[in-house]
Amino acid sequence: MIGKLSGIIDETNENSLILDVGGVGYLVQASARTLAAIGGKGDPASLLIDTHVREDAITLIGFAEAGEQSWFRLLNSVQGVGAKAAFAILAVCPADKLAITIAAQDKAALTQADGVGPKLAARILTELKDKAANMELGIQKKTKKYQDITSDVSCETLDTDAVSALINLGYGRAEAYSAVLSAKGKANDNLEELIRVALKELSA
Repeated sequence: MIGKLSGIIDETNENSLILDVGGVGYLVQASARTLAAIGGKGDPASLLIDTHVREDAITLIGFAEAGEQSWFRLLNSVQGVGAKAAFAILAVCPADKLAITIAAQDKAALTQADGVGPKLAARILTELKDKAANMELGIQKKTKKYQDITSDVSCETLDTDAVSALINLGYGRAEAYSAVLSAKGKANDNLEELIRVALKELSA
């Protein structure tokens, strides 16, 4: 099983690259985010690798960052989410935003990904709400776990009312959830103040 490859980029395509490792060219599938991060032809690159084995093919999937790899694996664990759908989701909800999307149960955000309909989006949100409990991510300039994110914006009326107000103003659920999360420490348990500070966060 291949866990990592380091070599020289020989060729890049829309969703893959050929990595020359000691004269052997490995065809590696990768997201647009990873392809943009590692450089172009002739550049040295090091990729974390997941190996997917099927009856008719062995596919190498590369990641520039461990965070993207972890969320890719988590998405791939949901029935109906293959590599293509997982990459499509990470394209519209990068790893650093996916936790907020799941915590906010923002189905609309996931359905923006190619090949993800409302039913699959609902299944992803339902299954990953618990599976994501031990995921770590960088947020608010420090490392937090997904379970901390879900507890930061609680079921208190003040929080939910503020999120609802922002949604009614046209913001996405995940955007509103994230803004309220950031604004909570700056508002004094006052709904109008919480909304005002959250709007300021959204316009920053």
